[in-house]
Amino acid sequence: MLYVVETKKDVETAARDLEEAVKRNKFGVLHVHDLQKTLKEKGVDFPNACKILEVCNPQRAIQVLSVNMGVNMALPCRISVYRDGGKTKLGMIRPTALLALFPASAGLKPVAEEVERETIRMIGEAQ
Repeated sequence: MLYVVETKKDVETAARDLEEAVKRNKFGVLHVHDLQKTLKEKGVDFPNACKILEVCNPQRAIQVLSVNMGVNMALPCRISVYRDGGKTKLGMIRPTALLALFPASAGLKPVAEEVERETIRMIGEAQ
């Protein structure tokens, strides 16, 4: 269900490299959430750096939404770069696992598999 890898890079570098990989692979970065910063602004000191990138390929999104609008609840894809146990990790929930939450969308499995291959490639490029 999860895909997680470790990198020797710090969170900032890995997140920047991931943004570049996303763009090279014809996806867009819709937003970057800096979880540690947001929590600090809310008065909570959270020790672990965590950046969550919301990424999307518009052509894939329209394919999915044209078949089942309800799948919008699983979009955009989120890829996290974070510190945990003293290590930097990149991870995501596999798109095929998310699609399984929508039983009426079994026909979209090839699209989810392709997005999964592409996002794994992006993570590998940033690793």
